Amino acid sequence: MSQFTDIIEEKCPKCGRGKVFYKKGNPLLFQMPGMHDNCRVCGHKFEREPGYFFGSMYVSYALTVAEMIAVFLVAQFFIKSYIGMISLIAVFSVLLSTFNFRLSRMVWIYMFDGKKNRS
Repeated sequence: MSQFTDIIEEKCPKCGRGKVFYKKGNPLLFQMPGMHDNCRVCGHKFEREPGYFFGSMYVSYALTVAEMIAVFLVAQFFIKSYIGMISLIAVFSVLLSTFNFRLSRMVWIYMFDGKKNRS
């Protein structure tokens, strides 16, 4: 599999078989995604040092901006009011928050731990 599909499927960057997250999270129930400390298959440690994922906040920010621009570009044909547009963007931002959290961490892990040692 390619790294892109492994990121989307949230697979371990070393073995490509273990799952990184054990819980997807739900923004409507105020539940954050749950992440394993180590890969259940190969034992790879995902958080190499304290604060390792602080940089993934920048990735999350870029993802959110890109998504909100896309929402704006599509919604401008259907919504004419300023308040309606801001409300729609806010709703999409909240609904996509756990997805962005998981995806930004996966991108961050693969940027620095993406070399696979598959046998």
